[in-house]
Amino acid sequence: MRTVVLDLDGVLYRADEPLPGAADALRRLVEHGAPIRFVTNNSTKTPQQVAEKIGRLTKVEVDPSQVLTSAKAAISLLSPQDAPVMVVGEEGLYGALADGGFETTDDPNSAHTVLVGLDRSFDYRRLSDASEAIRNGARFVASNSDPTYPTSGGLLPGAGAIVAAITAASGQDPEVAGKPHPPMRELVRRSGVGAAWVVGDREDTDVAMAQAEPDWRSILVMTGVTTEEDRRGGADHVVADLAAAVNLVLSS
Repeated sequence: MRTVVLDLDGVLYRADEPLPGAADALRRLVEHGAPIRFVTNNSTKTPQQVAEKIGRLTKVEVDPSQVLTSAKAAISLLSPQDAPVMVVGEEGLYGALADGGFETTDDPNSAHTVLVGLDRSFDYRRLSDASEAIRNGARFVASNSDPTYPTSGGLLPGAGAIVAAITAASGQDPEVAGKPHPPMRELVRRSGVGAAWVVGDREDTDVAMAQAEPDWRSILVMTGVTTEEDRRGGADHVVADLAAAVNLVLSS
């Protein structure tokens, strides 16, 4: 059976609310023995925190080893000489750096890398410091470039909006780690994934990631960011929601 590479925001839940039918759909995958990887561009939480959130919202127990985040993909790009690292982000990035043994700094004059993800406390001072560090020669790494992410109240600015501000102020473009870029695809492959169904709500990340791998197929669900007007026609399959995606996976 193909591994199911499952996005989270806009597929399984929005913010702290499970999407209708998503918990039952996930439970069906587990009951049929489908191998699952939860692959998210959201860098704000650690894999342990993501696994706990999935369990809390769906009542399906998930092992943190099944969770692959853009924070982990970003850390895979770093070497010891890239420390100390200035972080524009939240606990997921700090946790991944700690796990990798990387020192952090808030000093733009000593940072060797600026690592950027979604940071809901981002302000002008942080923009100034990060941009100065990059102009001083620090490496510029972005966990992802998603401009928005879905919540129960609509779309909110994503990591890509913060990355864009730092790009404009520093004059430098980042290396991007998350979906659909190679670091995330390589992280998924290293987790043991061969042939896969990639289920997500974004054509520019989830579908594009599947298109880049010869034995991956994409299922676009219409419960997140993408609307009918946005569709470009790149997905192998387009379905209403996760329940319909699971029907397709289990019938294939």
